Amino acid sequence: MNLICFDCDSTLSAIEGVDELARARGPEIFAQVEAMTEDAMNGLLPLEAIFARRLEIIQPRRQEAAAVAQRYLETVEPTARATVAALRRGGWTPIIVSGGFSPAILPLADWLGIGRVEAVDLYFGEDGAYGGYDADYPTTRSGGKSEVIRRLRSELHPARVMMVGDGVSDLEATAAVDQFIGYGGYIARPQVEREASAFIRSLSELVPLLTG
Repeated sequence: MNLICFDCDSTLSAIEGVDELARARGPEIFAQVEAMTEDAMNGLLPLEAIFARRLEIIQPRRQEAAAVAQRYLETVEPTARATVAALRRGGWTPIIVSGGFSPAILPLADWLGIGRVEAVDLYFGEDGAYGGYDADYPTTRSGGKSEVIRRLRSELHPARVMMVGDGVSDLEATAAVDQFIGYGGYIARPQVEREASAFIRSLSELVPLLTG
């Protein structure tokens, strides 16, 4: 069995889920959160420096996470579903490894035919109000995706492991995988393009790379 790990935000879908949560709070909060996200994805700030702060600012509610789940589906990468299916036929097992939020990502994973999501849980009260997040989950901090992938290796014993993503948090997983493939279909980050072993602008390019 071979394992392919996909980032979600700006890779499987055009959006950044946390930024969409912020959008519901108006343009000022959206701009503030978007800037923090972009700094982290470009490696200018460690993820742990902004992870809790963004959620404290937004205070997302359950129904807003559900709305972001719908936005993921509306903005899915055009070739993602066919690519996942082709990779499965080629012997690859897909998993989403994300610093995003599992309640919002799970419907996208289901639609894509991806059976496992490694992402951050959000907690809500009975009235749907924000109740915090799983602060111990590895992808809330720098280097967390490597930690998750090492755990997956230990659990699943894959012959090969690949990671596909757009951000520096994905690039950090290089040490834990056999190959890191940078994705620039939505945002081409110079460090990711420079340091990835391969760089693609459509997920469909993975099929000849990994099954040829």
